[in-house]
Amino acid sequence: MKMNILLAGLSLCLALSACGGPKPVSPGTWRAVIELPGGELPVSMQLEQTGDNWVATFINGAERVRVPATTISTEAMTLALPAFNTRIDATRDGDGFAGTLTLVKRGGKQQMMPFRAEPNNTRRFVASTAEAAISVAGRWEVEFTDDDGDESIAVGEFEQDGNTVQGTFLTPTGDYRFLAGEVDGDRLQLSTFDGSHAFLFSARLVDDELAGDFWSGTSWHESWSARRNENASLPDAYSLTQLVGDNFEFEFPDTRGRTVSFADERFQGKVILVTLAGSWCPNCHDEAAFLSPFYKKYRDQGLEMVGLMFEHMEDFDDAVRQINAFRDKFEIEYPLLVAGSSDKTSASRTMKTLDRVYSFPTSVFIDREGKVRRIHTGFTGPGTGQHYQEL
Repeated sequence: MKMNILLAGLSLCLALSACGGPKPVSPGTWRAVIELPGGELPVSMQLEQTGDNWVATFINGAERVRVPATTISTEAMTLALPAFNTRIDATRDGDGFAGTLTLVKRGGKQQMMPFRAEPNNTRRFVASTAEAAISVAGRWEVEFTDDDGDESIAVGEFEQDGNTVQGTFLTPTGDYRFLAGEVDGDRLQLSTFDGSHAFLFSARLVDDELAGDFWSGTSWHESWSARRNENASLPDAYSLTQLVGDNFEFEFPDTRGRTVSFADERFQGKVILVTLAGSWCPNCHDEAAFLSPFYKKYRDQGLEMVGLMFEHMEDFDDAVRQINAFRDKFEIEYPLLVAGSSDKTSASRTMKTLDRVYSFPTSVFIDREGKVRRIHTGFTGPGTGQHYQEL
């Protein structure tokens, strides 16, 4: 009897020892997964530790998205990207973490998606080392069709190394930034998570044509098809937005509530670049990363700039908080004004001197006499490779 009690006690001690608390979090490459209605969106995540401090970085091909606010313990993980108002909250699940990704959309509406991450896993979609059965490398003429039957065009450009594929889609309003994935048999899979975009693409190659699905966030879905065309092109980005009347005007409050107008002294006799943007817009982040140092370099030579910010948050103070986070991220020194809602119909009504607001960002180039020289719709970012270099 005493022996049985002793053995039972020993077994209990061993069990308690084995379950003595969560295992330490492993630095290195993790495989994160965001669950969308169309399936699992994978993204590589690098965790680095210095003392008690952690830094998380999401990896989309050549892109590295550093998470500015990373808190990790043996029990929980919080990843926050303030400039996008995005947050991941997760608790320990075995060796990994499981929780929720929260994206804030127009009007403060939240999209919440299941999130999980596991350590020591470098694969994105598949872990195949077999020779690729298909090649999708090259330039593609693409058509997207949403669930209402509305169609839009794009140009796909992909590079392939073995089974690994990187690339993007260029559209009349911008690009889909850095996409990464693989081919597996006759199937192509691509994804990205950059703090705002949660994109998942899949397609099959049949008779040298691609056909598949595109999912974004919790609800957006489009079917898409593509055929090879090295001469595929898009409408001229300088032709999509037009000036109404002879003069361009604006008048909005800055982040301190002070009214700033195109008629102000600081804009007189200057070459002016006005950008219509939003802190929620990844293409606007790409543009700001280019414009901020550009302004610092040329402002003493007569360049002036201003950002008209159209935000998801309708409350002034909430919008200011997001704009300030955007400013801080890119160390922007030109004025950012609170221009209104990110809804394009509303923005078009606000910008009475433009025929419409077709895309964020939109850039208006004005000469020293105050005349609009050109209006550029969209922005071709670093995910487009040579197109960005040409810019």
